[in-house]
Parts: sequence; structure tokens; C-alpha cells
Amino acid sequence: MPEGDTVWRAARDLHRALAGKVLTRCDVRVPRFATVDFTGDTVQEAVARGKHLLIRGGGEDGWDIHSHLKMEGLWHVYAHGEKWRRPAFKARCILETEDAVVVGFELGLLRVISRAEEDDAVGFLGPDLLGPDWDAEEALRRLREQPERPIGLALLDQRNLAGIGNVYRCEICFLTGVHPLTPVGEVPNLPRMVELSRKLLEANKLRTTRATTGQLRGNNLWVYGRSKRGCLRCKTPVALEQLGDRDTELRELYYCPHCQPRVEAPEATALP
Repeated sequence: MPEGDTVWRAARDLHRALAGKVLTRCDVRVPRFATVDFTGDTVQEAVARGKHLLIRGGGEDGWDIHSHLKMEGLWHVYAHGEKWRRPAFKARCILETEDAVVVGFELGLLRVISRAEEDDAVGFLGPDLLGPDWDAEEALRRLREQPERPIGLALLDQRNLAGIGNVYRCEICFLTGVHPLTPVGEVPNLPRMVELSRKLLEANKLRTTRATTGQLRGNNLWVYGRSKRGCLRCKTPVALEQLGDRDTELRELYYCPHCQPRVEAPEATALP
């Protein structure tokens, strides 16, 4: 499932294949941009911005190919003549240089924008957990702007901190012992939660198997996807619910009722 670490690796691989290279083919298979052809242009870089990916080319006043993997998307880098690992009809963008073929398959979002439009496209994102602009204090400030919002929604909102997806949302709440419906303003140690978010993505950005338990071969996650197997720590059946609102997409929510008890607000007592 694509999250910030997955996109970071994709951007790294695309940067290695394309940066400083002249495009010998540019085929954007989206009707709105079907006539776009950057053949002959030089690619400057490929960068991740949270869960968004930008391929920049054409100089300072140039163009961006902006993509978001959503649930199914991915980018592959091939040698010329190498067989693709996905069917050609699923390709949405093909970029070639003398040395490589870069293919984006089933991209949830793919568009071409001018460099001047980049801020409109990704400027709303919060500090990038894997980016050079990471700012923990700014992430905390954004989270605290809505103290009544459930932390399980606030962590997933890319406007607060960019890069956390559903897997990390569930695992971070578990590791800090916080019920995901706890209001942000009632989270016991919000700075620790933000610090842990950064550490987990950093630890996993070079791995193909995502792990929050320290184990890479089986039992690599504490609660995510374990509704039929139980919490890895205490074996309690893992709760599975749906959580979303108008600003965050409805997604599966996994948590351990024993390790992450929901603390109800005490009822008010009338004065005598």
C-alpha cells in the first residue's frame, strides 16, 4: 500500500534514471494531456512530496509531471528491451532516455502542470516526514489547530504532516497506546507521536517490506490487517472499523481494545 516511504523510494529510483537526461520519448496516456510531448527536454529531478511525486523538467520555468499513486499506482524503471512487469494497457505515462524506460502504471492522479502551478498542486501539504523541510513544531501546531478532532483522522490528514497512510496511522496509535478516536487535545504525549511517525518512515524508507515491530519476515505489523489473528502483543482480537470524514477518505481502522483502551470523558457532577 503506497505511503510516504513507498513514494520516497519511487522518487529516488526515478531521479536516478532521469535526472540530467534528455527525453527521447514522452507518452502521457491521459486524454487531457495526450498531446503533451517533452521529447528533447532535459529532466532536472524527481522528488517526493508526502505521497505526491513530481518529475521536474524544462528548466526553471519548465514543467512538472505530477502523480499520486492512490491505491494501485506504481512507477517502474526498465532497461531498453526489458519485459514490463505490468500489462501495457495499464501504463499511464512512459518516459524514455537513451539509458532507461520509466513507466507509471495505474496512477491514481496524473497531470502535467507548469512550474508556476506547483505550489497550488502541493503547497497545501504539511511538513514532509521524509523531506528536507521537515518541521516537527509546525506539524504539532497544525495538529493542535483542531483539538477536538480524533487523532486517527488528524494523522491521516496530509495538511498536518505529509506521508502517513492508513498502515502507519494504525501502527502509530498502537505503539503510543492511544485509541484512534481520542481527540487530539487529549493525546497524552503528542510530540512523542509525531517523533515516532518520523522515525518509522525513516526506518522503512529503504525497505521493500514495511515493519513496525522490528521483524521483516512475518509479524511485521502490530495490529494493521490482524483482525483475524489478534494483537501481536496481547493476542486480543483486533477491532476493525471504518473511519473518515469530509476531509479524509473513509479507510479501515485497526486497533487493539486492550492495548488502546478508549478513555471516556468523566461525567459532570452537579454542585450541591
